[in-house]
Amino acid sequence: MDKILSFYEFNFFDLSEVKENQKKLSIKCKKLDIRGTIILAEEGINGTISGTVENIDFIEVFLSKIGYKANIKTSYSKKTPFKRLKVKIQNEIVTFNQLGKFASNTGDFIEPEEWDDFIQSGDVKIVDVRNYYETVIGKFPNSIDPQTETFTEFKNFIDRELIKLKHKKIAMYCTGGIRCEKASSYMKNIGFKNVFQLKGGIINYLNTKDKNNGVWEGECFVFDERVSLDYGSEVGNFELCHGCRNPIDESDKKSIYFEEGVSCPNCINIRSDNQRNRSRERQAQTQFVKKMKKSSR
Repeated sequence: MDKILSFYEFNFFDLSEVKENQKKLSIKCKKLDIRGTIILAEEGINGTISGTVENIDFIEVFLSKIGYKANIKTSYSKKTPFKRLKVKIQNEIVTFNQLGKFASNTGDFIEPEEWDDFIQSGDVKIVDVRNYYETVIGKFPNSIDPQTETFTEFKNFIDRELIKLKHKKIAMYCTGGIRCEKASSYMKNIGFKNVFQLKGGIINYLNTKDKNNGVWEGECFVFDERVSLDYGSEVGNFELCHGCRNPIDESDKKSIYFEEGVSCPNCINIRSDNQRNRSRERQAQTQFVKKMKKSSR
């Protein structure tokens, strides 16, 4: 059983501190066989990692020792959700073209226990800050879908569409909360007054609420081997299409357009013949390696 630690913090760090912390975290995580991704920048830290309960608890304390007082969420998985470790330095801990940098002027937080009543108020507009491939498998009812492919596109959605709701109450949500902090900070900087966000994001909500009384519909897409989560961080029913990296379920796999490791109904008309042929070669190699491993046991 792996313990999964998701965390982020917006706080200024000198670049020399960032480089030193990268070295420290790389050494500690490798020594403890911790896998996942940690992103460091002058504006803070963002990461999701997994390992044994003891080792993850150690890293949580270590993060505090080197100066990070991160917003932390934990969950568990029966299988290791990450294949390798990455500890890297970037310009931003979540890319938003330097907008809302340091997220120092965010919207007001709404606790998961209060979220359902809040968003069901008649004067609140609910906005999903995630990308289209995330929203299609789960969402809060009556939420506005920006139909973005990347988070950086959300700025255009704000300037083009949300600006019309500038004086309304806007309740935002995303997977773990970090994208909402960047977006809400930018929105408040350009004059939005009534901006609210789900504290800890969807994952915190699903870990807090019970399926029988929560209003979340569907599953939550996550960026690791689990693919999707249900209430209580139970692993969901989705897999990834290895052709387009979009989530697929059993109905997608029964489609005539599904070819394992190659394509699904989402990408059959998007991927070229050359791309599909390369995927077929990769899939054949994968199957060959699996057979070799079985025969050597």
